[in-house]
Amino acid sequence: MTPYACWADTPVPALRAADHLLLALATELALPEGTFGCTHLVRGDRPRVALSFTLPSEPLLRTAEERLTAHGYEVRPGVPDPVGRAVVYPGVGSLNGAMTVGELLTRSAIDRVTVLGTQGQPPVGQTMVTHGHVRPQWHDGELVLAAMPAVGGTLVPFEVPDPTPCCADH
Repeated sequence: MTPYACWADTPVPALRAADHLLLALATELALPEGTFGCTHLVRGDRPRVALSFTLPSEPLLRTAEERLTAHGYEVRPGVPDPVGRAVVYPGVGSLNGAMTVGELLTRSAIDRVTVLGTQGQPPVGQTMVTHGHVRPQWHDGELVLAAMPAVGGTLVPFEVPDPTPCCADH
């Protein structure tokens, strides 16, 4: 079990809505620096998105649990799965616009960047354009950002802020 972590189930069926809920709760709960807030897909009879919070200390965790419970959430210890998608994490606020891969790694809790269709990691000097939407995911205890090639030899996060729905032109 992840130390100082809890999670709450939600009725929210989509990641974008879950992101908004997680960000609103993080603000309302006044979560401190060093907090990780993640979304987790829950499959089964009722697909939905759960939210997890990992805090820097046990007293902060207890406070967050009490506040979530007061907001009507059933709070459970730990995280629902080990592959959460991070929305709130140290340094996320500094990841807007163009920067190098090295700057992205230095400014944030992201451990590694991967590029779809390639092996290894991109050069630390390669430019990454984020548009303020950076959603890394936990893989084997590391926070990993999946990126893809873009115009002019730059990289962009694989997940875009406003995706075009499938079959939008039909």
